[in-house]
Amino acid sequence: MNMLKWVGPLGLLAALVIGDQIRINRPAHKYRLTMEVETPDGVKSASNVVSVHPYRGYQPSGKVTSRGDAVVVDLGGGRNLAALMLHDDKGSADFDGANFVAMRAYQAAGRKIAFRDVSSQTGAVPVTGELMPVLASFTDPRDASTARRLQPDDLSPLGAGTRLRGVTVEAVPNGLWPIDFGGGLGEPVTRGVTAKLPWAASEGEAARALAAIGFPNAPEPVMALARK
Repeated sequence: MNMLKWVGPLGLLAALVIGDQIRINRPAHKYRLTMEVETPDGVKSASNVVSVHPYRGYQPSGKVTSRGDAVVVDLGGGRNLAALMLHDDKGSADFDGANFVAMRAYQAAGRKIAFRDVSSQTGAVPVTGELMPVLASFTDPRDASTARRLQPDDLSPLGAGTRLRGVTVEAVPNGLWPIDFGGGLGEPVTRGVTAKLPWAASEGEAARALAAIGFPNAPEPVMALARK
């Protein structure tokens, strides 16, 4: 009987802890980034879902973070094109761009929204100009040092007739964290970059890749490929 009197308080405590974790970890919004590439064999594409999280902890300050993987398009014939979770800020590596690309793309499309409004947006909008993530290709996907940076308006190193058709971003349902497994539960965050770039989870190898494309001193280089 003495133990039974603790069931109610312990149950309430557990509910409070679980509820607080949901509050802290539930994303502000999710977005799908899609890249399409025209090739002599037709259009090739890939897309990933990324979740974006405002800081809701108990410290005085924090920053917005995101979870997801870089988009890698298999072009066939051993060729590939990756849209990294990285932006170029006047020659410096900008890792925050991936956190705000959806909001900024909707704003660039003429929608007067704030960060909190992204989750309610519908439809895909183009990602262009400074909002475009850094593009890279890997001569050997198993070797990070074979990375080379490509410009959106010139994919000629990938072969004649290959060009970027476009990159778009679209807000997708948040769902019910942590059971957002798909369908009515919400779009799950896309994983699997290591299946295409086996070294992508290694800080050292990611650093080699970023150095090869012009960002030799980027902090936490693996964030350009995968964010947990």
